[in-house]
Amino acid sequence: MSSIEELQRIIDNSLRIVFFGGAGVSTESGIPDFRSVDGLYNQKYDYPPEQILSHTFFVNNTGEFYRFYKDKMLCLDKKPNKAHLKLAELERAGKLSAVVTQNIDGLHQAAGSKIVYELHGSVLRNYCTKCHRFYSAQFIKESDGIPHCECGSVIKPDVVLYEEGLDDKTVSGALSTIQNADTLIIAGTSLTVYPAAGFVRYFGGENLVLINRDPTPVDNTASLVFHDKVGELLDKIKVK
Repeated sequence: MSSIEELQRIIDNSLRIVFFGGAGVSTESGIPDFRSVDGLYNQKYDYPPEQILSHTFFVNNTGEFYRFYKDKMLCLDKKPNKAHLKLAELERAGKLSAVVTQNIDGLHQAAGSKIVYELHGSVLRNYCTKCHRFYSAQFIKESDGIPHCECGSVIKPDVVLYEEGLDDKTVSGALSTIQNADTLIIAGTSLTVYPAAGFVRYFGGENLVLINRDPTPVDNTASLVFHDKVGELLDKIKVK
């Protein structure tokens, strides 16, 4: 197992760190992930979460979609944890170029991070499907049943559902910053969800650091590997 001293040395000597994170970054804030033993995919609902969180289901079963979405996806009372706060600190120090995240909770920005590429969108942004008027997550949470716009049309969260493509501008920005990184820290992700998992192939820098509770497909190619909680590990790093 790699040592915290090695990670500290890499961070000290890096100028363009990019952090690529998944659900495991937010579990320490109390937000459930999807694929662990107690994750959303292993809980029992009338429909599998993968089906509920699809574009087809949203269109055809909007009420059931929102019942699940409000109950399980809108964690508006959760706060940034030590991982989010350390990354914001690294950005302020000029060490971290960007955060690329698969999460939709907005906690990186809440912690103070400015350059965040949200591959799967954000629950904090919601738009009318017809007139594109913006609505807050609080409005969605407090609405009865299906949230509707003032114009009468259904409101949709700005999150990437199954069957939907990623936003081109977000993808190009994320890939560019990964290509220019000297250190890539991958954390809290199984690296099994594509296309996001394929982003790692664009990294050609010096140091690939992996932090995840369970083994991943790139463990054997990483410079450092930690099977730890992301926040607890990053909290030990001193920002100089």
